[in-house]
Amino acid sequence: MTEADRIKYLRIVLVLVGLTFTFGIWPLTIVWPSGWSWHAEGRSYYLEMILAIYATLGVFLIVAARNPFAHRSLIWFTVWSSIAHGAVMAVQSFDGGHNMGHLCGDVFALLAVAAVLALLTPREARAEARKPREVALSSSRTT
Repeated sequence: MTEADRIKYLRIVLVLVGLTFTFGIWPLTIVWPSGWSWHAEGRSYYLEMILAIYATLGVFLIVAARNPFAHRSLIWFTVWSSIAHGAVMAVQSFDGGHNMGHLCGDVFALLAVAAVLALLTPREARAEARKPREVALSSSRTT
């Protein structure tokens, strides 16, 4: 896969993940609570807080899709925070049989998001993206 293709697919994935984080998680907690909602009985302040955090991250991922190179740290934050969050939830899923649905729900989804973003996100900034800054730095040193 060429780098241009990777960036094209990365942009698509960022928009899809962003839309899912912003608008999709709440409906999933209603449709499949055993796989997406950790506190299924009554109103959950925890759920409301986590939905707000993920909705905010989703909006920023959609913005990052315009220029993924400029937002690599946000994308890598999403990768590593998804791994950490998914790992914690995976361990918690084994705390009683009532949480096992999360392994196929939100745990799997977070780890899948992390894997896809990690595969598509460039490790190094393009040389062209660094050149204007390097030129500006070198010209300011000579004056």
